Amino acid sequence: MDYAGDAVSIAELLDERRQLLDVACRMVGSGAEAEGVVDETYRRWYALSDTARADIVAPRSWLVTTATGICLARPVLPDRGEDPAERAPVTHSEVLGTAPAAVPRAMGPAEPGYGALASRARRWLRARRSRPGTLVRHDALARAVRAACAAEDLGRLMSLLSPDATAVFDGGGKIRAMMRPVHGSEQVARHLLVLLARRPRTTLRAQSVNGRTGVVVRHDHQVVAIISLGVTGDRVGHVWVVLNPDKLRLWNRPPTSGW
Repeated sequence: MDYAGDAVSIAELLDERRQLLDVACRMVGSGAEAEGVVDETYRRWYALSDTARADIVAPRSWLVTTATGICLARPVLPDRGEDPAERAPVTHSEVLGTAPAAVPRAMGPAEPGYGALASRARRWLRARRSRPGTLVRHDALARAVRAACAAEDLGRLMSLLSPDATAVFDGGGKIRAMMRPVHGSEQVARHLLVLLARRPRTTLRAQSVNGRTGVVVRHDHQVVAIISLGVTGDRVGHVWVVLNPDKLRLWNRPPTSGW
């Protein structure tokens, strides 16, 4: 199927983030500091212009190189007896298969302005939202969307979307998600099918999201995406995909034991 070329499957995005965390942990040691390195790496990715990002042939390689550069700027770790600069060539070589001597110090730009993107998109979505459909119709459409995505049925999914449907992908700067809303039933459907491409250990389930039926995506039993739907008439007009790990923590909190 001819899917949207700039979309990436959620399994690949999760693997990419795990790889960055592994690189950072091996170079700076601390889990919390490694998380900071990964956050800064994605911040620099979003700081790039659209043209600059489009010119990057291998985004993952760019991200690993950037994470390596950030780690190189960190201080020596006394408990490890080596500093990040000593680990950088080996780590980069192991991850990307490049020669250790070829590791560049990629530091990138400073401010992405990504923090306001999600809030702008939420305001935009609320402003555009028309009168919602009935709960029964909403539930039926949400379950049909889940089934179409699970079956990777492009035609069926498009038929459930309004011609002017819009999708917003909220990665919060923590994962390499789409930066701008996607418009039109075909493009929305294609992006969703790429994101939710069938992979081992990935499941889609229709369940309540903020009081209405949505789609909850799990990978290795962890919630990795929440999809909320806005229904207008008999079709889905708005799709909101939350990929931001920070916003998904409550979904992954272990259940409290009752008495």
